[in-house]
Amino acid sequence: MSPTQWDLPVELCCRPMAFVTLTGLDVVYNAVHRAVWDAFCANRRADRVPISFKVLPGDHEYPKCRPKRTSYEWYIPKGILKTGWMNKHLNLVPALVVVFYELDWDEPQWKEKQSECATRVEIVRQSLQGRNTKVAVVLIQKKTPLPPGEDVIASERAAALCNACELSGKSLFVLPHTDHLVGYIIRLENAFYEHAQTYYYTEIRRVKSHKEFLNKTTHQLLFVRHQFKIAFFSELKQDTQNALKNYRTAYNLVHELRAHETNILEIKTMAGFINYKICRLCFQHNTPLDAIAQFRKHIDLCKKKIGSAELSFEHAAWMSKQFQAFGDLFDEAIKLGLTAIQTQNPGFYYQQAAYYAQERKQLAKSLCNHEASIMYPNPDPLETQTGVLDFYGQRSWRQGILSFDLSDPEKEKVGVLAIQLKERNVAHSEIIITLLSNAVAQFKKYKCPRMKSHLMVQMGEEYYYAKDYTKALKLLDYVMCDYRSEGWWTLLTSILTTALKCSYLMAQLKDYITYSLELLGRASTLKDDQKSRIEKNLINVLMNESPDPEPDCDIFAVKTAQKLWADRISLAGSNIFTIGVQDFVPFVQCKAKFHAPSFHVDVPVEFDIYLKADCPHPIRFSKLCVSFNNQEYNQFCVIEEASKANEVLENPTQGKMCLVPGKTRKLLFKFVAKTEDVGKKIEITSVDLALGNETGRCVVLNWQGGGGDAASSQEALQAARSFKRRPKLPDNEVHWDSIIIQASTMIISRVPNISVHLRHEPPALTNEMYCLVVTVQSHEKTQIRDVKLTAGLKPGQDANLTQKTHVTLHGTELCDESYPALLTDIPVGDLHPGEQLEKMLYVRCGTVGSRMFLVYVSYLINITAEEKEIVCKCHKDETVTIETVFPFDVAVKFVSTKFEHLERVYADIPFLLMTDLLSASPWALTVVSSELQLAPSMTTVDQLESQVDNVVLQTGESASECFCLRCPSLGNVEGGVATGHYIISWKRTSAMENIPVIRTVITLPHVIVENIPLHVNADLPSFGRVRESLPVKYHLQNKTDFVQDVEISVEPSDAFMFSGLKQIRLPAQAFYSYQYFCQATGSTHG
Repeated sequence: MSPTQWDLPVELCCRPMAFVTLTGLDVVYNAVHRAVWDAFCANRRADRVPISFKVLPGDHEYPKCRPKRTSYEWYIPKGILKTGWMNKHLNLVPALVVVFYELDWDEPQWKEKQSECATRVEIVRQSLQGRNTKVAVVLIQKKTPLPPGEDVIASERAAALCNACELSGKSLFVLPHTDHLVGYIIRLENAFYEHAQTYYYTEIRRVKSHKEFLNKTTHQLLFVRHQFKIAFFSELKQDTQNALKNYRTAYNLVHELRAHETNILEIKTMAGFINYKICRLCFQHNTPLDAIAQFRKHIDLCKKKIGSAELSFEHAAWMSKQFQAFGDLFDEAIKLGLTAIQTQNPGFYYQQAAYYAQERKQLAKSLCNHEASIMYPNPDPLETQTGVLDFYGQRSWRQGILSFDLSDPEKEKVGVLAIQLKERNVAHSEIIITLLSNAVAQFKKYKCPRMKSHLMVQMGEEYYYAKDYTKALKLLDYVMCDYRSEGWWTLLTSILTTALKCSYLMAQLKDYITYSLELLGRASTLKDDQKSRIEKNLINVLMNESPDPEPDCDIFAVKTAQKLWADRISLAGSNIFTIGVQDFVPFVQCKAKFHAPSFHVDVPVEFDIYLKADCPHPIRFSKLCVSFNNQEYNQFCVIEEASKANEVLENPTQGKMCLVPGKTRKLLFKFVAKTEDVGKKIEITSVDLALGNETGRCVVLNWQGGGGDAASSQEALQAARSFKRRPKLPDNEVHWDSIIIQASTMIISRVPNISVHLRHEPPALTNEMYCLVVTVQSHEKTQIRDVKLTAGLKPGQDANLTQKTHVTLHGTELCDESYPALLTDIPVGDLHPGEQLEKMLYVRCGTVGSRMFLVYVSYLINITAEEKEIVCKCHKDETVTIETVFPFDVAVKFVSTKFEHLERVYADIPFLLMTDLLSASPWALTVVSSELQLAPSMTTVDQLESQVDNVVLQTGESASECFCLRCPSLGNVEGGVATGHYIISWKRTSAMENIPVIRTVITLPHVIVENIPLHVNADLPSFGRVRESLPVKYHLQNKTDFVQDVEISVEPSDAFMFSGLKQIRLPAQAFYSYQYFCQATGSTHG
């Protein structure tokens, strides 16, 4: 039996399509015929009818039809289904034979051509003798035919040709060779498809007609056979519903057959075929649950039908193929649009197929372990005369024998031996790996990472059994990370053991060392004796000797590996192996911890390295190196102990580098940081621990950062969640879980020994030169030098504050926008112990609000640390928040000459501008002077002079001024008329004389000016006497361009008598006088 015996036949797996043969086409030498054939077979889209075309010669011999049986009374079937039956109806026996013939209706030699065409048809009929195959004729014509009924000659000749060929009118077709050839071909296909369906319908009727002759006593096999044929013909007819129904019936009939060891393989084979068809049609009908249910039923019915115990591996092979075939169907359905889910996808079926393939391998190993002296039988009992079996699932040495009793036990024994010897040559691992690979791809697609990892482990083990150690290591390495991260230590140990065997058998030094290191560690679940053996082998490798073979390895592979190890020893190569431990769990743990999160630059930096070994025996390391981000510190953190290679496991308690299992070793390191690293972070980038020496082989374990391996984070989390009380340890020992890695520290400047005091008088006033006195005093024991001062607005505040704040050391000049907000590195010289200095800063704040000011003092000082003199840069800073306020409030109002409030003024009429200056400063202010700058639209009545020169205002006091102004007529001005500016020059009363005066400019409000046509002005004395005359003169002025007449009337008053006209009418441009006689004292109104 060939290794592919269990593969399903191609004709079973393909989609059955109606078989139609085309004759009379010369596709090689005739271009027209070639075009016709290409139109039939090229670019067949899904919307075209399902037909399988084949070009054959007209005299092709088709399979002969057996004589029709009239009775089944004495007929005993020899099997269920012949091996060639499906192929015969798919590719050999056509449903329709089409005869192509070039003939136009107006052919001059019509009679001769008609006769030749009839002869060709007759030849085809003779070759199909006894078959129900349909025959049709297609006339290839050069001209496009006329519509039916218009060409009388064509109708007559078509009828004559049908009579001559004994064809019905529905079997004669015309194919014009024009530009629309594909369209005509598609119409022909549809007609051919109808003929083919008629043929398969007839065949179904023919097979069904046999049932009435059958009995269930001797014809059980025929019931299955006929039902399968009906279903298969239904598929060819594209009647998939009836096909599914008949396949289900056939499947039930198969399992009704009486099973015995002699026919169990045939029953299972046919059950597998029919099950495949049912599942395929269920997926095709988009009923996947039915397909799954059918497959489960199939497996439940067949999994116990093992057959011969000597050939039980065949049953495992058959089961594996069933699961694989269903997985393929499932996957194909998904590609066509079916949606699968995580818990129901093809991967599970490929996985189960791999499981049965592994079972097949184990059974074959136990059943086919014949001695080498046993030869393959001759003649071969598995060979047949034709090279193939007559019936599916039968044994080649007893084909057609249905008896349950073995007529020739010796022949049976030889046949079984031949199958076993053939099975021994099967590449089982290759089959298993292929199935596992398919399953992994599916689980990866449906995001099942654990299933994927589990199967990849199995793939790696199969590669190991197949002696492909490179691929085995690649797969096992890939999945180790997942099992480490999730803490599956038992599984990881199993994988590591296999990986160690692979690396030994390939003599891969670095891999062998790496896996040994991990198998000795805390993650390994090996027993101590196994760990001791691995530890001994590891030391042998470090001593440049060959390790002992790993247990359970293939003997021939071990011999090959020993030669490879001998070559490794003799070859001079690199003897130092650096292994990064962050991705695995070695037998040594490392943690680095700085004593503090920060160190002053004048204090030595101290940190501890904690080491702990988990191997079964004490072990000596040769060197420990700590590396930093600043490599200049590396030289201070090295411990090296000279030892010979054979002393690795000797003198376990001597020296710092000897680690006792379960005990924590603490190593202290210290060094002085460099002054240029102040403000920087010092990080431990790696810790290197060397095992062995350079004379033999040396393994350098490299921890990134401050230590920790692949299991450290998980262990730390478990320790943090644990409520278990730790036992008390001696003072010099610590619990490993309580050590927290701290791999970095900050270098900060030396603590300054100076005092910085700030003296000022808050709040600051807007735009004044605010004085801030800085006093620095040294309390150092030695002289400090290069003292520098940085002062001003603290960075990081609002950008608007930065633009409106200016700082200077010179208070005699007003700051403008060119001055900075922060003065940096102002040199102030050196200071002796106890000496102090003062520095005055002047700040000008252009806006109100809070500001934070910084005063930063830095200096250099020489100190001694760890007997080493260094220059330290120290600094101290002070911050102060200063509030800025307005120095005063200015109120402005417009009043008449009678001090009455005005909402608006009148053109050319004098009015008063009054200013009121109210001090808002908590400190006394001196108003040096004031100035009124009038706008061009305003004129003064009197001379403008300051009325508040050198006035001192205390908090809450105010100073007022009054100015008489006039506004000429300007017409109607929208928004009012500008008045001008009021400028106040001031300073703090307490400020020094050289501090400049501050000029504050107040923009005066606009005023609405109205024009009136008539001005009346009264000229009267400032006072009068009782019973004396009081002369009053009224001036009237016309402001218009026209002559105006006005009427004056005088209303009487109890306080006055007057002489003059009580009512008068006169021109507006005039004046008029009255004599008033006062009759009462006091302030009176006329």
